[in-house]
Amino acid sequence: MTDELREHRLKRLTMRSMRRGIKEMDIILSRYAEQRLTGFDDAMLDRYEALLSENDQDLYQWVSGQKPPPDPLQGMVSDISKVAYQRSSERVRPA
Repeated sequence: MTDELREHRLKRLTMRSMRRGIKEMDIILSRYAEQRLTGFDDAMLDRYEALLSENDQDLYQWVSGQKPPPDPLQGMVSDISKVAYQRSSERVRPA
């Protein structure tokens, strides 16, 4: 994949992460995309793109631990949860 095509794909995936429909998933996935996407190889980008095709209600339940994700998405959902938890705990620390 050329650098130009990769950049276009990263921008498209970032936008899809930000425009989910459920505000919580907009926040969680846009932060995740910002932190992780540039380090992904093509196979990981494919997996992330597949995850973005899932229903927001399901994604939120998986990321929040209410329901287990499907096996093929388990590692990525776990990483998304970790990033979301790290970001939220950074803001809540007492002074």
